[in-house]
Amino acid sequence: MLRSAAVAETIQTGNAETDTADTRGWLLGHFRPGGDARHSDDVEVKWAIHPRGEERAEWVEGETRSALVLLVSGRFRIELPGRVVVLAEQGDYVVFHRTGHSWHAEEDSVVVVIRWPSVPGYAAGQDRLA
Repeated sequence: MLRSAAVAETIQTGNAETDTADTRGWLLGHFRPGGDARHSDDVEVKWAIHPRGEERAEWVEGETRSALVLLVSGRFRIELPGRVVVLAEQGDYVVFHRTGHSWHAEEDSVVVVIRWPSVPGYAAGQDRLA
């Protein structure tokens, strides 16, 4: 089967853990170079592996983006203003919009984080969300 060059440039395959070693798990977003199929100004996606006991070093303040945190495995606690959400069953999730937050891995955990929009000025290795 023949493929056009345009199609080849819009397809990326790989392994989320391997391909994000230099971006703290962030796989897709504004921080990927233009022309990379993983570049997006609209959304960011993270594959996050957190060992038991790992937690956010400080509370996130002034967040202007929205996020979905989806549990793949483990037990993961999200702390929000006035509320704590525990993701305990595979597929549990929380969505929050433009609010401070923190997190704690109660067990070895794998989560997928989807955040929008992808805001320039946040470096993938230095941003504020988990």
